[in-house]
Amino acid sequence: MNRHLIAALLTTAAFALLAAGCGGDDEEGGGGGGASDGAAACAGTIGVMAPLTGDAAEQGLEQLHFAELAVDRFNQENGTQLKVEQGDTQLDPGQASTVAQQFISNEGILGIVGPAGSSEVEAIGALIERATLAAVSASATGAELTNGDYPTFSRVVPPDSVQGPTDADYIAQQLDAQKVFVIDDQTSYSTGIAESLIESLEEQGVETSRDSVNQDATDFSALVSRIGADIDVVFLPWQLAANAQLFGRQMAEQGKEATIFGSDGLFSPDDFSIDGSYVSSFAPDITQVPDAAEVVEAFRNEYGEFGTFGPPAHAAATVLATAINAACEGGEASREAVVEQIPSTSIEPSILGQPITFTESGDLEGATFFVFQVTDGKFELVEQ
Repeated sequence: MNRHLIAALLTTAAFALLAAGCGGDDEEGGGGGGASDGAAACAGTIGVMAPLTGDAAEQGLEQLHFAELAVDRFNQENGTQLKVEQGDTQLDPGQASTVAQQFISNEGILGIVGPAGSSEVEAIGALIERATLAAVSASATGAELTNGDYPTFSRVVPPDSVQGPTDADYIAQQLDAQKVFVIDDQTSYSTGIAESLIESLEEQGVETSRDSVNQDATDFSALVSRIGADIDVVFLPWQLAANAQLFGRQMAEQGKEATIFGSDGLFSPDDFSIDGSYVSSFAPDITQVPDAAEVVEAFRNEYGEFGTFGPPAHAAATVLATAINAACEGGEASREAVVEQIPSTSIEPSILGQPITFTESGDLEGATFFVFQVTDGKFELVEQ
């Protein structure tokens, strides 16, 4: 073989290697222009950590399905070949650690949607940091999660430091409550919201009292008996909506007339339907968001109706897909490259009705909570 032929072959091989990069563009905010003819498509796996079985399975499955829908749509729009791998955490920190270790050992997983709960993030934060693996949560609201301890963690929902004052303002100003009984469920999620709410209520001159109950409890009759006739609102920052439903029924059995106000964990129409109650949520009703119309239709056609837990998972998955695609444009995507891309990733418009951009700490810029009232089993927006 002569040297001219060898040089030609080497040149051809070099161009083939250069063409093996990948790219794409998401209409919700990304770079590139899709995989070109002859170029390898950007590939990788996004893990979804959610409670797919157990008491919170309704919310977890909703998150999984919205993440799957987001990845499918992103692939169609950008020519990418991204996949979803699910991990059932059962909303348990120990199980979340097990799933995180499984995801870390799978080199194809380039990012995680989740975990769902704040205590789960605390359980896996150090693990994913050591693995340089990004996690974008769609529902973990603990204020301390973005204090710098978990640098590869970010979220597309507001922290409890926003939820507590939002709920307190509504309770004090709109419900004109004078006395509020706060009952946490002993999880870090619950106690954080409780403390934030109480501080804000007391600043507004509202008298508060507090108790707690284990998340696994099924009989609340003793707690209900301690609700005095002068209590205007019982605040339940709980993760399990079915428990709050039982609590409300036991209140009715004992003739207690205080209004229940729940945190975002109670936003589950199938599990909680105490008429006249209020529930705050970290996400809007996207059926009222014009930019979400196609996603709403697609989800309903595939999976049926939904609440507010799922849509942020769509946003989180889109953030990760966009970051992976951007990493591909610089060569083969890696976990390190995805972590580097997320802080500058912007999704606009988004199905949440606001741009998805992040603060330096990994929080959502301009995030707000929404307040809904339960009326005839439906959650109607009353404050945003």
